[in-house]
Amino acid sequence: MNAPNCHTYLEIIYTRYGVTTHWVFIFFALLTNVLVGSQLLLGGSAVVTSLTGMNVYAAIFLIPLGVCVYVVLGGLRATFLCDYSHTLILMVIILYFMFAAYATNEQIGSPSEMYSLLKAAAFKRPVDGNQDGSYMTLKSNYALVFGVIQLCSGSGTVFLDQAYWQRAIASRPSSAVRAYILGGLAWFAIPFGFATTLGLAAVALTESPSFPTYPNPMTQAEATAGLSAPFAATALLGTGGAVALLIVLFMAVTSCASAELIAVSSILTFDIYKTYIKPSATPDRLIFIAHVMICVFGFTMAIFACIWNAIGIDLGWLFLVMGLLIGGAVFPAAFAITWKGQTKAGALAGAITGLCAGLLAWLVTAHQYYGSLSVTTTGMEYPTLAGNLAAIMTGLIVSICISLAKPEAFDWETTRSINAAPTTLASSTPSSTSFEDKKTQFTNSDLPTIRDEEKEAAEDAAVVETPAKLGRAFKTACIASFLLTFIMDFLIPIPLFLSHYIFSQGFFTTWVVITFIWVFCSTAISVVLPIWETASFFKELYKELVGGKKAVG
Repeated sequence: MNAPNCHTYLEIIYTRYGVTTHWVFIFFALLTNVLVGSQLLLGGSAVVTSLTGMNVYAAIFLIPLGVCVYVVLGGLRATFLCDYSHTLILMVIILYFMFAAYATNEQIGSPSEMYSLLKAAAFKRPVDGNQDGSYMTLKSNYALVFGVIQLCSGSGTVFLDQAYWQRAIASRPSSAVRAYILGGLAWFAIPFGFATTLGLAAVALTESPSFPTYPNPMTQAEATAGLSAPFAATALLGTGGAVALLIVLFMAVTSCASAELIAVSSILTFDIYKTYIKPSATPDRLIFIAHVMICVFGFTMAIFACIWNAIGIDLGWLFLVMGLLIGGAVFPAAFAITWKGQTKAGALAGAITGLCAGLLAWLVTAHQYYGSLSVTTTGMEYPTLAGNLAAIMTGLIVSICISLAKPEAFDWETTRSINAAPTTLASSTPSSTSFEDKKTQFTNSDLPTIRDEEKEAAEDAAVVETPAKLGRAFKTACIASFLLTFIMDFLIPIPLFLSHYIFSQGFFTTWVVITFIWVFCSTAISVVLPIWETASFFKELYKELVGGKKAVG
């Protein structure tokens, strides 16, 4: 509501704070995209190599190749369509694995058998930092640390990754808040249902002859490379499980990679090329540059992934470290669109000092705890925890303090005017429009689908032109965000952590049932609801197609 016509969030930074701050946040934005893209390719290539034997570097380059092709040809609309089809297949395969693990598999086949296997695994291979070494408890020291790191790095990607902003910008203002809330709830099925099921199955089947590493357990390096899921899928369902997981991998990586490619393309096109190189560029020229930049970042993403792999940095290391590298800019970026009191000095100082504090805390803690600095020691939990917290909290504190110490007046109308269409008096005369143009315009405007689109466009324009109408949606978003965060991150896990509770068989079975319910609800939200909401459109489209054929006949 404060910048309804922007292409990227960096345009807001440029308009509010000028060139220097703009370049600083371009650095953080591109750094975020490089790190996220590298994680996609590192994790994806490791799984492909494990399941197929393909050379890891070949996998790294082949994964973004196909994505670049369909993104260039289809653009953001293609990613939306692919996201839906990919999600449909993904949900089907998630349920396939869950039913196999808890209902049909000969080695597990029920929650009670899974419970027994996990209990035996805790006795033979106890987890350091967990209550009694159990796998069935939320009293896990390292899980708590990982959760805090996840909050920091997750906040970084949400506020600094243009891919998130891209979808919000492309969404209808009247439905974006509801869509994001439902989307967040639906997404939780991935870690809660899919990841937990395959993770527990990997532990339960480690001593099974069908497990890929049998008779040896999975190594720490294999776990941090993201190989728990493919090992569990192979042990559960053999070749069929491996193929199913490869399909899931393809769907997930291509959907995420396409979003990253378009995000970086938008930054390079609008925030660098159009802003500093050729401000007078035509729309056709900008589209061409955007396509070129998609290919450039696809290649760059693969190069970085190859470098990380060559020097021994895996998916787990990058995930833990990402938050401390980008965390300093999280609150300055958030305040740029939500708090008019943040000043240029506050945004700039918060981002830079946050980065410096994160790096310092990370390296000092690693050296203090482990006596040396290496890939192994800098990728441990406590150094990365210190770095993540130092970065994000320093950015918050410095930004607020400097902004309040020397306040500056600011009017949101400045950002609302970004890319706003000029208001001119349009005059038309009978001679300026041909009879055929009038006839075509009348014919098209009489179509039901065109009328629906025009109605939606008018509704969206009315909402954008009166920011007060978005106030209720903003309040709903804030309340839902804080409420869900409190429930999912504190109300449920913290009491279970502090009580040192180890799941009983009944409690574990209930947990599994809730998992199934959540995945089914997520499937309804992400697969069924879109069809339901667009049912009227498809009915009108069918009538137009059938009517058109009859008219031609």
